[in-house]
Amino acid sequence: MAIVEGGEPRVLENAEGARTTPSIVAVGKNGERIVGTLAKRQSVTNPLNTIFQIKRFIGHSFDEPEVQKDKAAVPFEMRKGETGGIEVKMNDKWYRPEELSAMILGKMKADAEAKLGEKITEAVITVPAYFNDDQRSATKAAGQIAGLDVKRIINEPTAAALAYGFNKKKDEKIAVFDFGGGTFDISVLEVGGDVIEVKSTDGDAHLGGKDIDQKIINWLADEFKKESGIDVRSDALARQRLDEAAEKAKIELSSAMETEINIPFLTSDASGPRHLLIKMSRAKLEELSAEFIERAMDITKRAMEASPFKIPDINEVILVGGQTRMPAIQAAVEKFFGKKPNMTVNPDEVVAIGAAIQAGILQGDVKDILLVDVIPLSLAIETMGGVATKLIERNTAIPTSRSQTFSTAADNQPSVEIHITQGERAMSADNKSLGKFMLDGIPPAPRGMPQVEVTFDVDASGILTVKAKEKTTGKEQSIRIEGSTGLSKDDIAKMQADAEAHAEDDKKRQELVEARNIADQAIYAAEKAIKDHGEKAGVEVVKDVQDKVDALKTA
Repeated sequence: MAIVEGGEPRVLENAEGARTTPSIVAVGKNGERIVGTLAKRQSVTNPLNTIFQIKRFIGHSFDEPEVQKDKAAVPFEMRKGETGGIEVKMNDKWYRPEELSAMILGKMKADAEAKLGEKITEAVITVPAYFNDDQRSATKAAGQIAGLDVKRIINEPTAAALAYGFNKKKDEKIAVFDFGGGTFDISVLEVGGDVIEVKSTDGDAHLGGKDIDQKIINWLADEFKKESGIDVRSDALARQRLDEAAEKAKIELSSAMETEINIPFLTSDASGPRHLLIKMSRAKLEELSAEFIERAMDITKRAMEASPFKIPDINEVILVGGQTRMPAIQAAVEKFFGKKPNMTVNPDEVVAIGAAIQAGILQGDVKDILLVDVIPLSLAIETMGGVATKLIERNTAIPTSRSQTFSTAADNQPSVEIHITQGERAMSADNKSLGKFMLDGIPPAPRGMPQVEVTFDVDASGILTVKAKEKTTGKEQSIRIEGSTGLSKDDIAKMQADAEAHAEDDKKRQELVEARNIADQAIYAAEKAIKDHGEKAGVEVVKDVQDKVDALKTA
C-alpha cells in the first residue's frame, strides 16, 4: 500500500513492519481472524481454515474449468453458491471471495490509518490487466465491503508504468512484464512527457508463480511416493508443508544453483515417522516451470503483435511481480526483447506506488499527467444465430462509449433480450457471459423494422454499463453489469456491516492479547524482583506482591 505526500509517492509499512502483505486470510483456533503475514505463518498447522489465491476465484462462477482446476490444488473447501458463484469455507462459515478480499483490504485500511493517524475513506485498487468486467466489479465490491469508496480500478502493469514514468520527461516505448503469484499480464505502453498511454495488453488470470509451486509440489510428492510408497497429496497438512517447502526452494534457487528440501515427520506408516530429504537443482526447477514461462512468452508475443510497435522499438522492459526474480524468466524476457530487463524498480512495490500516483492525480495532488488505459477484452452482444457482435474491440482506449442499432428477428416481436458477452471468440456461447436484460414495449411491426439502439459505456475503471433504447417509442432500459454471480447493493451492505462487526471483535481480541502481554511482563518483573530482592523487602511486602501476582495470573 502506498500514498502520495507532498506530491511524492511513499510505500507504507503494515502493522508487522513489512512493506508487502500476503493476500492470505485465516481463522485461528480461538476464532480470531488473521490476515497477511501472520495468516501465512500458521498455514501449515491450520490448512483447512487458511485461504489464499483469492484473486483466482473473485468474479468467477463455480463451474468454470479454471476454477475447478484451481479448486483441486487448494486444501480448503469450496462450493457453488445460490447464484452460481463461489463460496469458500473458513471455520464452519461460508464466505464469498469478495468478503475474503475485503478482509485483506480492511487490514490495509486499518494499518494505513494507524500509520497516518487519520481515517481512510477512499482508495485506488489495482487488478490484473486481463481481469474481465465481473472480476473488476467484484474487486470494487470488496473495497466497498471494507468501507472504502473505490475511486478507480487501475490495471497493475499500467500502475507500474505510471510509477516508472513518474517525473521522467523523455519519450519511451516500454513493455511491462507482470508475472505474479496468481496472474500474468503484459502491457505495451508509450510514456512521453506528461502522457502515459497503453497501446495493447494481454494476459492470463490463471497463470502465475503458484502454478510453478504446484509443479514442484507434485514432483516432491512423486519422489516421496517412489521412496516410501505413500502418496501424501490427499493429506491437507502434508500438502501444506510441501507447499511451504516448494515456495522456499523456488526462492532459494533464484540465487543458488542447488538447494536441499528437508521436511521431517512429513507423514507416518506402520514403520514409524517418514521424512522427506531431497536435493533440487536450478535445472530441475527450470524444467518444471518451462511450460509456464513458454505460455507467458506466447502471450507477450501476442501483445506485441497487437501493439503498433516492433520488438526493436521497445526501449525498456519493466519486470513486475515477485516471480520475475527467477533467472529463467529474466533470461526468457531478455531473449525475446533482445535487451536486458530494467531492474531499477522494486517488482513488489512498483504497482502500489503507481496506484498512489493515480490517487494523487484524482485528488489533484499530482498534476500534468494524463493516463490512457485500454479495455483488455472485446465487448459484444449476442445477435441472430448466436453470433457475438462486437461493439467495443479489445485494446480500445477507456473511458469510451459505442452505440449500434439492431432490430427484431420476428414479426410483431414485443421485446428483445440483450445478452452481453466479453471475449474474442466469434460465437457468444464461447465467450464470458456478463449478463442479460429485457427491453419490453416494442410496438408491433414486421421483423427488421423496429430500431433498437444499444450503447456500451465503459468507465475509466473498465466497468461496463449497457443501455438499450427503442427509437420509435423512446423506451429505454439500462443495466450496470454485475454478472450472474455479482453482489447486489443489499449483499454489499450486509457484508460491510458484518466486516465492521468483525473489525470491532478483532480489535477487542487484539486489546486483550496486548493486555495479557503487559500482564505477563508485569508478572515476570514482579517474580524476578521477589527472587532477587525478596529478603530485603520483608515477608509482608513479598506476600502482598505475590498475592497480586497470583490474582493477575488468574484474571
